[in-house]
Amino acid sequence: MLKDQERSPSIYSILYNKIPENHILKLIHDTVDFSFINELFEKSYCKYYGRPAKEPELMVKILILQYFYNLSDTRVIEDASLNLAYMYFLDINPDEELPHPSLLAKFRVHRLQDITLDEIIIEIVNKCVKKGIIKSSGVSIDATHTEANTFKATPERVMKRLTKKIFKKLEEENGEVLDSINQDIPEYKEIEDHKEAKVIMKEFLEETIAKVEESVEIEKHPKTKEIIKNAKEILKDPKFIEQKGVRSIVDQDARVGHKSKNDHFFGYKTEYMITTEDRIITAVKVNDGAYVDGTQFNELIELTQKSGVTIEEVYGDKAYFKKSILDKIKELEAKPYIPVSAMAYRIDEERFSYNKDSDEWFCDQGNKTEVRKYTKDKRGKEYYKYYFEKEKCRNCPLRDKCINGTRIGRVLVVSINTPEFYGYSQEQKTEEFKEKYKKRACQEWKNGEMKNFHGLDRARGYDLKSMSTQAKLTALAVNLKRIAHILSSLTLFPFLFFTKSYIKNRTYYKITNY
Repeated sequence: MLKDQERSPSIYSILYNKIPENHILKLIHDTVDFSFINELFEKSYCKYYGRPAKEPELMVKILILQYFYNLSDTRVIEDASLNLAYMYFLDINPDEELPHPSLLAKFRVHRLQDITLDEIIIEIVNKCVKKGIIKSSGVSIDATHTEANTFKATPERVMKRLTKKIFKKLEEENGEVLDSINQDIPEYKEIEDHKEAKVIMKEFLEETIAKVEESVEIEKHPKTKEIIKNAKEILKDPKFIEQKGVRSIVDQDARVGHKSKNDHFFGYKTEYMITTEDRIITAVKVNDGAYVDGTQFNELIELTQKSGVTIEEVYGDKAYFKKSILDKIKELEAKPYIPVSAMAYRIDEERFSYNKDSDEWFCDQGNKTEVRKYTKDKRGKEYYKYYFEKEKCRNCPLRDKCINGTRIGRVLVVSINTPEFYGYSQEQKTEEFKEKYKKRACQEWKNGEMKNFHGLDRARGYDLKSMSTQAKLTALAVNLKRIAHILSSLTLFPFLFFTKSYIKNRTYYKITNY
């Protein structure tokens, strides 16, 4: 159950006067009211029965400290037991004991769900919007990669490890591995042909599973059954043998992703939105490394809207130049600042131009289209076919280079979205767009900050849930750091909004000093 009583300052609280007024943790503590966290977690605790639990507010603050300074569970507790600024931020007395480091892991796993972290981010951003700390009306979206906390294995090695785990669990539960089960695992490294090695290892693993299920009562061996079930699921995925599925037994959620055409990584992608002027993260989503940027754009926009941020401009790189994203931005009555993607918009603008009012294409030789026809291929992809005037094409000096075969007039085949995309391409040639697009640089800076100073370059745990928790706690840490920086630049920052404990402790300090 949660404690109801408020914490009273002890005689040692006077030591907090030694902390400089402009210390970053003091600025955050004296500005952001974290008491709403206990209300968010209230339903997950028994209100009247059980041992008094450590307050969720305290646990979340410890986790924020951990990601603020990129510390381990043990190290953050040790440092918080000695550092006055840490204690002041945690809103505890200097003589109070902190929870055991093991409780942090339990709290992350059993209490700290994704939706709760989203709500904490939203609430803090919303407070800053209401108090005028966040004034930006533009948001930028981007994804950054995180390496998995394990190495990438070949399918052969994954299957070998699965086989060994089956033998190990069976021996633990059955006392032995029956002689009828072949335990001589093939040495795949000695097989020169990589494809042949995969086939041999797959056949051996499938034979092992079948033999174990035939030889023992699998229902009486729950751990072995669980490993076999896991192995079957992995083998069932056609992407596995193609090396696009599971690549690690330790972390089965991580996937191979692409930083560029020739640069790959193994791990996860964190996609987030950030205000362009204030550089405050408003929403975070985490997926495996194979995630396609922009897939969760609508969810990120909705979370950003909940935080109270006004959205008038949306920035992104070429990966976000998609019809669905542009339509959503239009629905918000915002303006997109997203460069045209050559994959979505393929037209040679040196040779062809478009008039949206008359729905006509013009070539560089002065000819124009006179007919438009809608068509759909076998895959369901939609196109427009624009037909140029035949007589002008017949007498054109570039006819041999422009038209192949016996066709008289040129036919321009474009995607159904190309006419609309042409308008975006023309806007992006203006000086206004080029100047505005510079604001997106805030995203690259934030990526570097989270990776280089807060540990987002490598996963701390081994699955998608753990990675999601890590990314969102990192976002909370850098947000609070940014808020403190903004406040330190304001002359009247102490009068923005205070926590109750701050006012109470301040009064106590004055009386003591008097």
